[in-house]
Amino acid sequence: MEEKRSNLIIGPDDKIGNVEAGLLGLQHVLAMDVYVPPVILAMMLAMSVGDKMGLLQVTFLAAGIGTIIQTAIFMKMPVSQGPSFVPLTAAAGVVLANGGVQNGMATLLGALVVGAILLMLLGVSGAFYKIINTLVPAIVGGTIITCVGLSLIPTALNSNIFQAAGNINQNMILAGITALTLLVSISISIHFPNLQRIFRTGAIIIALLVGTIVATMMGRFDWNTVGNAAWFSLPQGTALHYGISFSPSAILTFIIIYAILTTETTGTWFAMGAVTNHQITNKQWNRGIIGEGVSCLIAALLGTTPVTGYSTNAGIISITGIASKRVFISAGIWFILLGFFTKISAFLSAIPAPVIGGVFAIICVTIMLNGLRVIRNLKESESDIYVIGVPIILTLALVLIPAAVVKEAPQMLQYLLGSPIAAAAVAAIILNLVMTKRERKQELNTKKI
Repeated sequence: MEEKRSNLIIGPDDKIGNVEAGLLGLQHVLAMDVYVPPVILAMMLAMSVGDKMGLLQVTFLAAGIGTIIQTAIFMKMPVSQGPSFVPLTAAAGVVLANGGVQNGMATLLGALVVGAILLMLLGVSGAFYKIINTLVPAIVGGTIITCVGLSLIPTALNSNIFQAAGNINQNMILAGITALTLLVSISISIHFPNLQRIFRTGAIIIALLVGTIVATMMGRFDWNTVGNAAWFSLPQGTALHYGISFSPSAILTFIIIYAILTTETTGTWFAMGAVTNHQITNKQWNRGIIGEGVSCLIAALLGTTPVTGYSTNAGIISITGIASKRVFISAGIWFILLGFFTKISAFLSAIPAPVIGGVFAIICVTIMLNGLRVIRNLKESESDIYVIGVPIILTLALVLIPAAVVKEAPQMLQYLLGSPIAAAAVAAIILNLVMTKRERKQELNTKKI
């Protein structure tokens, strides 16, 4: 199938220099808040500073290795792996229920290993693409992409700006300056095409640099943390340190968690396919889920939570026009370096949340609009308004639902309520099956005639 590249400067398989690939790979790393989930989990488990830094290191390593193997070996698309927020509550619950960090981590890692192996078996069996083809047609895929972007916008605004640490007015100023810098860079690339290679491809890194400089001038950048961090250290807290043990209840919990993560990852792959104008093949679906399982298995053995497809990268490609797989492999190499060079990790962790939020909000919007673009190109039917509309409502509802209501729900239901993307995907799939059944039968009968 011929692939269009209408909005891309560099396609997935186009040649790109090593230096440029390295810089653009770093841009992806800077725009991804990969360090946030391990930091949150460390706080939930009351980890020591050493254990916290160790968790951060192995998460970077897992993200880097996962990114490289997915992009170069399994999915063979520009895909970046990173830690999801979905498993954090369940992970903390398993660890604390089994004796805390020193004893409970073994139980958590055992459950993660089993779930990762099941993902690999799903791909090896060849069943995954059949599930996707049956349950996720283009209308459902476009809706999931839209909900992915929509669900991330409140996080970009609340967690990174309005509710982030520091003075809220300063937060808004920092985010505004960063976002404005991004828009100015894009505008320059539009009006001066000869400068696209600088201002469009590097728009995000330019915005983050300006935001960081302004944050330093405001006294918002913690240089002491960077200065006190060691230059180099070996990762601690792997499965070799904690060990692995198996608990039926923990395994069952994480089978459900992995099912939710797979739904989210499917939306990410749809989004990446949309921005790169690529139709994902049946072989890629199966190989992709194998790669997802391998990535999660590596993460478990390293001692961290699952690393899965990161949706923000689709937005970055939309903004920069760069979809080179070499760039994503470079991003993976940067992540691996961050796993060993703790001073660099400390620098990235010290970038104020509002600086990230200013860029992240625009990235989220581009993801959402790419989903709407997929939907717009489809032939309309009577049921579409519900297949598309209800998941969008559900996404907003779960983003806005009070935390107290979620805590009152049964534990298994809490995982779904905590993942608007997964809930929206399930709703879209069910509505499409129920409401378009008659229309599909009519289409099949017409083809037979």
